[in-house]
Amino acid sequence: MAKLSILNSPLLLGFDHIERVLDSVAKTSSDGYPPYNIEQRSDNALRISLAVAGFGDEDLQVAIEGNQLVVRGKQVDDGGRVFLHRGIAARQFQRRFVLAEGIDVLGATLENGLLHIDLERPEPASMSRTIEIRAPQRKTRTRIEGSSQS
Repeated sequence: MAKLSILNSPLLLGFDHIERVLDSVAKTSSDGYPPYNIEQRSDNALRISLAVAGFGDEDLQVAIEGNQLVVRGKQVDDGGRVFLHRGIAARQFQRRFVLAEGIDVLGATLENGLLHIDLERPEPASMSRTIEIRAPQRKTRTRIEGSSQS
């Protein structure tokens, strides 16, 4: 069965990139693990917090790949422990977040089972400048010595 594109219109040429981003977001958001919050900390600052109980900082990786923030977690099962009940997930995961243009990742911290990733959108510099107005250059006629001009 052919995939029906929402951007499949002759009037929307050149929007293939947007369609790929939407497909990527749809694929990665289907699994709800690990749960996360996105909080606005100020006008230009955001924080993504992921619940990663049982993961240590050596089990987690935060990377930027293209325009996406990718968080991966993988625990190594030591095999020496015997669980009577295992309710804390110990599976690997990958969570992707699409970053808007200009977003900077400031850093990540692991605190009380929460992985916090701080983001910032720097304020764009004020683009103000004066443009010089130049007059068109006039062609000047030079008189060549020894030539006869009538």
